[in-house]
Amino acid sequence: MKSYLIIVFYIFSVLGFSQDTTYTENELAITKWIDGTLLTPNNSKQPNLAIIIAGSGPTNRNGNQNFLKNNSLKKLAIALTDNGVATFRYDKRIVKQIKQNNVNKNMMFDDFVSDASEVIAYFKSQDSYNKIYVIGHSQGSLVGMLSAKDQADGFISLAGAGNNIGDVIIEQIAKTAPMFNDDTKRVIDSLKAGKTTTDYPVALASIFNADLQPFMINWMSHNPSEIIKDLDIPILIINGTKDLQVSVKEAEVLKAANTESQLVIIENMNHVLFEIEGDDLENSKSYNESFRKVSPLLIESITSFMQQH
Repeated sequence: MKSYLIIVFYIFSVLGFSQDTTYTENELAITKWIDGTLLTPNNSKQPNLAIIIAGSGPTNRNGNQNFLKNNSLKKLAIALTDNGVATFRYDKRIVKQIKQNNVNKNMMFDDFVSDASEVIAYFKSQDSYNKIYVIGHSQGSLVGMLSAKDQADGFISLAGAGNNIGDVIIEQIAKTAPMFNDDTKRVIDSLKAGKTTTDYPVALASIFNADLQPFMINWMSHNPSEIIKDLDIPILIINGTKDLQVSVKEAEVLKAANTESQLVIIENMNHVLFEIEGDDLENSKSYNESFRKVSPLLIESITSFMQQH
């Protein structure tokens, strides 16, 4: 009798789990370097699709890198799919290269744009979606707006810079290490002019390492406010008031550059899309706290934007 009850309990558990699952999950390889996860809502034959582009560094499809695991982009994708939106999130090409111990030192920022463009083109060719939206987080915002032009039906910037990344770096260094402010400005000026330099403080090597400078030069050649100005599709710009990396001012710059866009500022949301009630220490720790939920207002704002456009 006991074993019978265990079997019955197991069957009902499986049935309950499958009834709670509102989407189908598929792993897709789009190109040689791009692998990702497609979530498709079960109750929609031709849903809208949101392509989620991760931020800077070796960030994977879930929003994690190195020893920082918060699953922010995975949670974003699942929440949107629960609201009837198909989502595709993918590992940046450097993630796969690291796994294969084959990192291309000549990688450029424009390679990320090419990857995103190929992802959009792939899903457009499927003819399975009502509309295709691009959601770019942090560095992915600039990647997204460059790849969305003439391809996507809408664009959403999450914690994306409005100013040139060189100016954003200067602002960040001024706040966190003001003693290097003059050095930072000098190096940035050189990189903006397309010139590499070996004259930088050792303390800033993680930003200005000689191997990284060609990538930074390429990145700095794009000005977000100029690009978004010419983006003739519905645009939603979102930032949080507790973002330690990208200030609300950056979102306002993007809004000013494209006055037709919508701007949503979410109180207490940080850079990894969590709402933080405490201080900067709690904020920083949350980057490695996967138990947290993404902001409900974030999901509501994106879902509403897609329904309206």
